[in-house]
Amino acid sequence: MTQTKRPNILFIMSDDHAAKSISAYGAGINHTPHLDRLAHEGMLFNHCYVTNSICTPSRAAILCGTHNHTNGVFTLDSKLDSNLPNVAKQLRAHGGYQTAMVGKWHLGEGAAHEPSGFDYWEVVPGQGLYHDPQFIGSDGIHTEKGYATDIITDKALNWLEARDQERPFFMMLHHKAPHRPWECDPKHRDLYKDDIRLPDTFTDDYKNRPKAAGVAKMKVAMDMTYQDLGLSQPEGGEEVGELVMPGYWERKIPFPDSDAGVAAMRPLIDRETGERFTFKTREALARFKYQRYMQRYLRTVQSIDDNVGRVLDYLDAQGLADNTMVLYTSDQGFFLGEHGWFDKRFIYEESFQMPLLIRAPGITAGSVCNDIVSNVDFATTWLDFAGLRIPSYMQGESFVRSLSGEEWQGSDAVAYHRYWMHADENHNAYAHYGIRDRRYKLIFWYNDGLGLPGTGPADAEKEWELFDCVADPLEIFNIWDEGEYADVRERMLRLLEAKMEDIGDVPAHPVGMLAEELRAMYPSGAGLSVKAGAFNM
Repeated sequence: MTQTKRPNILFIMSDDHAAKSISAYGAGINHTPHLDRLAHEGMLFNHCYVTNSICTPSRAAILCGTHNHTNGVFTLDSKLDSNLPNVAKQLRAHGGYQTAMVGKWHLGEGAAHEPSGFDYWEVVPGQGLYHDPQFIGSDGIHTEKGYATDIITDKALNWLEARDQERPFFMMLHHKAPHRPWECDPKHRDLYKDDIRLPDTFTDDYKNRPKAAGVAKMKVAMDMTYQDLGLSQPEGGEEVGELVMPGYWERKIPFPDSDAGVAAMRPLIDRETGERFTFKTREALARFKYQRYMQRYLRTVQSIDDNVGRVLDYLDAQGLADNTMVLYTSDQGFFLGEHGWFDKRFIYEESFQMPLLIRAPGITAGSVCNDIVSNVDFATTWLDFAGLRIPSYMQGESFVRSLSGEEWQGSDAVAYHRYWMHADENHNAYAHYGIRDRRYKLIFWYNDGLGLPGTGPADAEKEWELFDCVADPLEIFNIWDEGEYADVRERMLRLLEAKMEDIGDVPAHPVGMLAEELRAMYPSGAGLSVKAGAFNM
């Protein structure tokens, strides 16, 4: 394939974008016409999964095409070594691609960690700001006025306009939105004022579930901050008590133990309008937090949709659509109140599933793919789509065959996940790994930070979970101990160990034992003595 004939590749990624907040996925909570356009003109994937549901490690897996134990980016406190091989370097060196990286990088700063393999790059430091963001480029750091999603898109379109039109391009266009603390573009402040139905598992009591579910600090009712919900903070800290932490970012809104305690709270005050809110019951306060969260979250999603539309319009107007792959995803999924949570980190479906929409030459418009794919597969897919050799160091598998509708996956296809950042101070999410096939999900909670950056102390209790994701899509019935699933336990355990061996990851459970032997060692429900997150409304 000649250089000028190779397809362009435009990779658009948002941060923390749950699949259910794209209307093409059918949840009905918001309207995203431009993202839907990608689905209608291309392919929607129902089973795209993240290898580690947290920002920095996911980005490293995508860029390098390797799992985190290989690229060394285990936690948010890890940094990517710029000398490592990556997909941009491959496309530029072997395919003649001009390459660009714009927006959120989040893989470290300074010469040892800044973007490499890109002809042009301009990225936000750290998480970046929604309003008047700073940008770091090869010529230093500066501030730009405006809203981050608009500015990042402006930079992408400017580069596309100025590129060498005789060469193919590869662009990574990465947005901050809809990451916490969900600060919307002012033009979207009046959207989504109607109440949204609470998820069925919003008051999940974590019965027959691991200790990790109960102790995680990701609960909408208990762990959201004044900053998260756009509320003014009261002076002093006495009413927040033990929930006060240094710095405004971590200061949580109270959730008293009784209705009387709720009624005695100071009013909550809207930071922009001054509107005051009071509550008589815990249920009313919890519902307020959820509705406020969803309003703010969905308003930031709207800016993503608007700007995806701008990019698609540009490609169409310039006659580039017929030779350009546009891939839209998020760095992982996100909880929107399911199991009472916000945030991500866990292998449970809402966090584990990444939205994936692809418009590309050869795809049947409006098609849906149910193959199991992963973010570690993106790099190999781009190289394969460009007609280039896939280097042996990459651990992903190309899913180019999926784009043409070919049935190529066997019954042993699985998605692998490993969350390494055990018991960090802010979220207290426990370390675990597991797999999902088309029906079942197996999880081992090994609960040990292994001394990695940003992790907390180990917990002695280790537990297994097994879910039937077809019969139990909400993942509330752990069937690890159910006798009728003995064959499923054994099969999933063998698939897990085979996958870990294949990618060179080191298990934390005894390898080679029968599932029944492990079940005797690790019965489900061991963590039921700790249910700090459960509450009844």
